[in-house]
Amino acid sequence: MKRKRLPLPKRFSAALTDDAYGRLRRLNDQWALGNNYLLVVLLENLDRFADPQKLDAVFREFIDEYGAPSAPKAGD
Repeated sequence: MKRKRLPLPKRFSAALTDDAYGRLRRLNDQWALGNNYLLVVLLENLDRFADPQKLDAVFREFIDEYGAPSAPKAGD
């Protein structure tokens, strides 16, 4: 069976904490998909594995601790 290639047309630079990057690397060690594909799988399937109430609580805790960034300027 010939496997399809998933095109990834959107590109952006992402900054990660050491802990987040370490978790991404461990996932890559386990699944060998590369950072881009791992993020695609996680984000496109978030509703399948993340409890919405727990996810909401995590975002609220983050915002309480670090605040929310200001909206990006046009073109950013």
